[in-house]
Amino acid sequence: MQQFKTIIIDDEPLARNRLRRLLGAFSSVFSIEAEAANGQEGLELIEEIQPDLIFLDIEMPVLTGFDMLKKLIFFPLVIFTTAYDQYAIKAFEENSIDYLLKPIEPERLELTVAKLQKLSLSNSNGGNNAMLLGLIDKLQPKKELKSIPVKIGDRILLIKTSEISHIEADDKYVSLKTLKGESYLTDYTLSSLELKLPEAFTRVHRGCIINTENMKEIRKGFNGGLIAMMNDIHGTKVNTSRGYTDNLKRLLEI
Repeated sequence: MQQFKTIIIDDEPLARNRLRRLLGAFSSVFSIEAEAANGQEGLELIEEIQPDLIFLDIEMPVLTGFDMLKKLIFFPLVIFTTAYDQYAIKAFEENSIDYLLKPIEPERLELTVAKLQKLSLSNSNGGNNAMLLGLIDKLQPKKELKSIPVKIGDRILLIKTSEISHIEADDKYVSLKTLKGESYLTDYTLSSLELKLPEAFTRVHRGCIINTENMKEIRKGFNGGLIAMMNDIHGTKVNTSRGYTDNLKRLLEI
């Protein structure tokens, strides 16, 4: 098995010492090159040493483990170590990214070594970059928009998301449609809004996102699609396209 150049990144000296001792039992697997006490130090060491593997704590001062990863240019294989279990252990394991819960037990570390034996550095270094960052975004609490800024002359209106019926894209323009029948142009794209809006908002076709909390009825449409009857003053009917119908069904559990 190829030896992994390794960096330990953890703000707790006792945790670093314990992990170093545990890794010492697998000296043929791990070559400990350096240690860091926070995410900023870890970031600098990773760029300098370019290790094969890092053991990374999540909750740290200066930069958290997640924040540090988002700043990386060189991307090693990552094994998380933390005392907190709310970060979806199974999600990490299912994506071939290991996760060690503190205090780390020797038996659990043996499983990590076994997992590393199944990985090749050519597949792990950099190859997990997009996958890992995508997973981090899912695991971190979503920062949802409570209101959307709209420029009108020298004013900026804040349109509450709870007052939005649906959002339409027409050519280059995206418009917010309110329950009162008002329409406001926004600089956001539909794709960027999809990532930022509360869970009640879902895309129903290429050019429209609806607020399901302001939907009063669903009817069957053509070719397996649905028709969302909105609760705005106009009683707007929004047809779902076949490719997005499942989004609505999944959200409403129908």
